[in-house]
Amino acid sequence: MYLVDTNVWLERLLDQDCSEEVARFLSSVPTTQLCITDFAFHSISLILARFGEMDALKSFVKDAFSDGDVTLLHLMPEDTEYILQVMKKFALDYDDAYQYVAAEKYNLIIVSFDADFERTVRGRKTPGKVLES
Repeated sequence: MYLVDTNVWLERLLDQDCSEEVARFLSSVPTTQLCITDFAFHSISLILARFGEMDALKSFVKDAFSDGDVTLLHLMPEDTEYILQVMKKFALDYDDAYQYVAAEKYNLIIVSFDADFERTVRGRKTPGKVLES
């Protein structure tokens, strides 16, 4: 199963450079194999709202959760200590450490365009690399 990072979803939702790669990934991998953290979900919502992309936000929620079966993951307050340890150990910012801890806790492969995950034990795969494997 895959933990899809914020930047992957936004790449598609905002029709950025790697949008087609993300589209192929999302159409090839069943939504039952995709996870997103609550942190990433709310970050996406905030960014889309800031850009006035309300229709994109509605479509995202519908596609991922109403029509799809993407799993929404949560970390608990007691996970904060480990998030802080991961930040220090791998020189990650809070949001990347949050994603990393969630991936570790739920034993998921991180799918991200963020190369910062390369400094970690788990690493990451881009959507294209997932499709190659």
